[in-house]
Amino acid sequence: MRHTISILVSNEFGVLSRISGLFSGRGFNIESLSVAETLDAKISRMTIVTRGDDKVIEQINKQLNKLINVIKVTDFTDEEHIERELALIKVTSNPESRAEILSIVDIFRAKVVDVSPRSYTVEITGDEEKINAMTELLRPFGIKEIVKTGRIAMARSPKQK
Repeated sequence: MRHTISILVSNEFGVLSRISGLFSGRGFNIESLSVAETLDAKISRMTIVTRGDDKVIEQINKQLNKLINVIKVTDFTDEEHIERELALIKVTSNPESRAEILSIVDIFRAKVVDVSPRSYTVEITGDEEKINAMTELLRPFGIKEIVKTGRIAMARSPKQK
């Protein structure tokens, strides 16, 4: 089962290395990784996507919580949360295909961020399914390159009654 884990850490040299080392040293793969400062410049949030059964994830969480620079570990798997990724897709375009590509971009609420005589570079933000769906529709035109960020996640706010 895939798990999205959010880790608040001290924003210090070597923290990323220690956490990624914890995963690799125990044979756990990191499928996606995103790290950035929070509102407090002394704290960063790492969002890690990994796979494993409940026992494996419990072990990961325990090991993470033992690290000095780790402030809080949250597994979003069983919580209401929002996940997003960003992708840049460079797709071949010619005068005959430009209108159709722009139509697909519009349908997915994406945007063209670079234009050249032979290609468009499209920016799309959304969940994995949305990005994959748009990629499949653009594939027949000729995708030259794709770059994706790691997944980010945030707990949903409680519903007001």
